[in-house]
Amino acid sequence: MTPTAAFFDLDNTLLRGTSLIQLGRGLFERGFVDSRVMLRAVLMEARFRATGAEHADDTSEAKNTALELIKGRDAVEFTRHCAEIFEAHIADRFCPEAVAIAREHLDAGHAVWLVTASPVEIAELCANHLGFTGGLGTVAERADGFYTGRLPDGLLHGPAKAIAVRRLADEHGYDLSHAHAYSDSSNDLPMLWLVGHPTAINPDRTLRREAETNGWPTFDFRDQGGVRRTVARGLRAGATLGLAARALARRS
Repeated sequence: MTPTAAFFDLDNTLLRGTSLIQLGRGLFERGFVDSRVMLRAVLMEARFRATGAEHADDTSEAKNTALELIKGRDAVEFTRHCAEIFEAHIADRFCPEAVAIAREHLDAGHAVWLVTASPVEIAELCANHLGFTGGLGTVAERADGFYTGRLPDGLLHGPAKAIAVRRLADEHGYDLSHAHAYSDSSNDLPMLWLVGHPTAINPDRTLRREAETNGWPTFDFRDQGGVRRTVARGLRAGATLGLAARALARRS
């Protein structure tokens, strides 16, 4: 029989919030990230959770910042940090309702893949934690065991996810007309259109409209209390930054 597969996005689909922000939080605690970068990350997280949508400028900034952070760093050491940060800041943030859907696929004998723009190091940790078949993520170039600060294949984002899923199907013999895909973002529409059974989880406005138009299943598992807390933290951080900026201006 042709194997059946299910493909899951990570951020705001299986995970509450964004994995890259949590990775940044852990790196900040280890001295990799300064307070300015961390503040910007908190504000990005607040906007993401308030609006339920990714912003192109935020995605580009996060990518460029991440590449600068890891450039020249030992890949083995960074992977170790990722494992520690995963346990401290990511492992307890999975949405139980979304994970339950993935478990149903696993129990039915389906292959289950995580497909995310987050670093492949985080993708693999998440996939192993959840018992998935595997995890695909953005791959940063390495040379002689150190990161070069380049992404030879770009971000695993948008149309690139559909290409990666098509490649997996060719490698493993998955029939995509019977496959499932889950995401929160309209950026993942190329991946959702590719499979026979697309599903929207915590969808942004554009994806919700697409799901309604096409009769796709839609689930909303968002913790509104958590969203409010994240937004409040972002606003407080922004207010603190504003006060600091005014104080500096008065001194000058």
